[in-house]
Amino acid sequence: MRRNRTRVIRVDLSTRETTSERVPRDWRRDFVGGKGIGARYLYEELSPGTDPTGPENLLAFLVGPLAGFLPGETRYAAVTKSPLTGGFLDSYAGGDFAVRLAGSLDDCIGLLVTGTADRPVRIEVDGGRARVKPTDAWGDDAAETAERFPDAGVACVGPAGEHEAAYATIASDGGDHHAGRGGAGAVMGAKRLKAVVARDPPPAVPDDLAARRDRDAETYGRRPTGEWQAAGETIETVDYADEVGILAAEGWTETGFDGVDDIGVEAAAERAAGREAVSAGRDGDGREGAESGPAGVPGGFRIDTPDGEVIPRGAAPITLGAGLGIDDFDRVAELCGVCDRLGLDVIGAGSAVAWAIRAGRAGVVDCPVDFGDAAGAEHLLKAIAARDPPADLDVDPDLPDALADGVDAAVAQFGGDALVPTVKSMALPGFDPRAAVGVALAYATSDRGACHRRARPQEREPLARPDRSLADRVRDVVGEQNARSVLWSLVVDDFVGEAVCADLGAEWLAAIEHPAVADCGGPHRDESERGDAGDAGRPDPSPAALATTGERIWTLTRLFNAREGFDRADDALPEPLRTDAADGTPGVDVDAFDRLLDRYYAARGWGERGLPTPETAERLGLARVVDDATPLDDSPIDSAPAADADD
Repeated sequence: MRRNRTRVIRVDLSTRETTSERVPRDWRRDFVGGKGIGARYLYEELSPGTDPTGPENLLAFLVGPLAGFLPGETRYAAVTKSPLTGGFLDSYAGGDFAVRLAGSLDDCIGLLVTGTADRPVRIEVDGGRARVKPTDAWGDDAAETAERFPDAGVACVGPAGEHEAAYATIASDGGDHHAGRGGAGAVMGAKRLKAVVARDPPPAVPDDLAARRDRDAETYGRRPTGEWQAAGETIETVDYADEVGILAAEGWTETGFDGVDDIGVEAAAERAAGREAVSAGRDGDGREGAESGPAGVPGGFRIDTPDGEVIPRGAAPITLGAGLGIDDFDRVAELCGVCDRLGLDVIGAGSAVAWAIRAGRAGVVDCPVDFGDAAGAEHLLKAIAARDPPADLDVDPDLPDALADGVDAAVAQFGGDALVPTVKSMALPGFDPRAAVGVALAYATSDRGACHRRARPQEREPLARPDRSLADRVRDVVGEQNARSVLWSLVVDDFVGEAVCADLGAEWLAAIEHPAVADCGGPHRDESERGDAGDAGRPDPSPAALATTGERIWTLTRLFNAREGFDRADDALPEPLRTDAADGTPGVDVDAFDRLLDRYYAARGWGERGLPTPETAERLGLARVVDDATPLDDSPIDSAPAADADD
């Protein structure tokens, strides 16, 4: 049998003690890795009301069971309780750190960090072991921190994480990659953990898995998604969103942006110094060119700026460009570089600046920055990361500190209208759901707050038939949320995984005899690793069964959030989206959205409050997991009325 990742490394920063322990086999069977295993540890070990920036919070760096073997870019998951939302958080990043972490963890699936160091430290990982060491890098930005370890992969916090900005990122590869949304960097900074350094090379790939990887990578390169990535990667999403009428601009006051051609994919291609290589087989820092991967599929555009190279992703032209009314690609790239080095989530930071601009216009705060003012936006971004007013910008002195805690915190402190939409305190990406109600449902029901990656109806719904039913829209969102829960537990490259893992990874899991597919029929293969559940609820090694695994993981994150006090009220439609867009697109009808939400809960077997029921927990094998502190709905909500107009 091939070696499976069967252990985790624990690090208590308060005592600097490191230990290793086996992950229960039934946990690996039912939750796979990455997101799923992280959710299981978080639910098991955190008490309700745990302070996200306190020593008791758990910060997990996790890979999947096939890390380093799968086609595409190796990724890792950062899982914790979010300081921005107060709920479950999983965030992902790729690059050199991720693949080196996969090698350095050896037979471990992750690193679990608790406690708080008494002074800044780093964790070094190699050979399946971890060591806590002092660091003098506190105060360095992400690029400066990475430069201290030229022969290792580095994930770190920048000044934003050190100052516990609620949407601070964990930056890797000098800021080229980020575990971005929800503030995992703030948790890391609160623990005084400056960096995790992975020293070993990528794991060796067995010949048959290498052949399988190369086959799937070549297949991906010929698929429409692979061709799309080769043409423009995610930077092209700003062009697409504008074309189909869902691009939010100038702080959600406009739909569509006149300057989109100046910040879109053609502008990026004209200015690019090259492309980042992300295919399997990359070596070193991945900068040798697109041809280094077996499928030759490149990643983001590498843009030279006065402060160094930047690799802007799609969120940069959407949120820092159109969202701030800036139509100069060079300035957008420079603002992206500022966020990358400071360790700020681009969407959260851009939304905070947009709110400040609109609140300044409304007289709610003193803020002279306006849309199109790239220099003013840069000053404000740096002030947010430092939680200090900028010396060269006359703003309300309390504004940067409030904005560092997010849009909702600024509204709570200064008053006024929400202006910029959020879900569970997380700012929305710039895809406007007023023209695509399924997008609103995906945002509202996302387990980590407003997220365009849990489900992506924005890619289909604007182009779909206008008479498409509510049931179809709900089915899409539920199915994608379940599928991505599996893929993010494998921690597979987003785009490659969707294209080549149509079976949700069943074939790949079978190749390493993973419990998720091996424990079907007959005895467990390794009786010494049997979980407490024995043979009960063994999965069938089919895509349908893995989809149920995804539903189990999604439901567990819902249970975690329910225990923290989240319910239907937190799946609400953000206020700004209830009003008409500037181009006349009507706001989302609240009553119609509530009916859509009812259908979503019915499809999941949840009740009227949006909570799982005992029957649903039992069906998914979670009845033995749920604790007494977690509220449940007594019975599922009734199915949506047959009289709904569009059914």
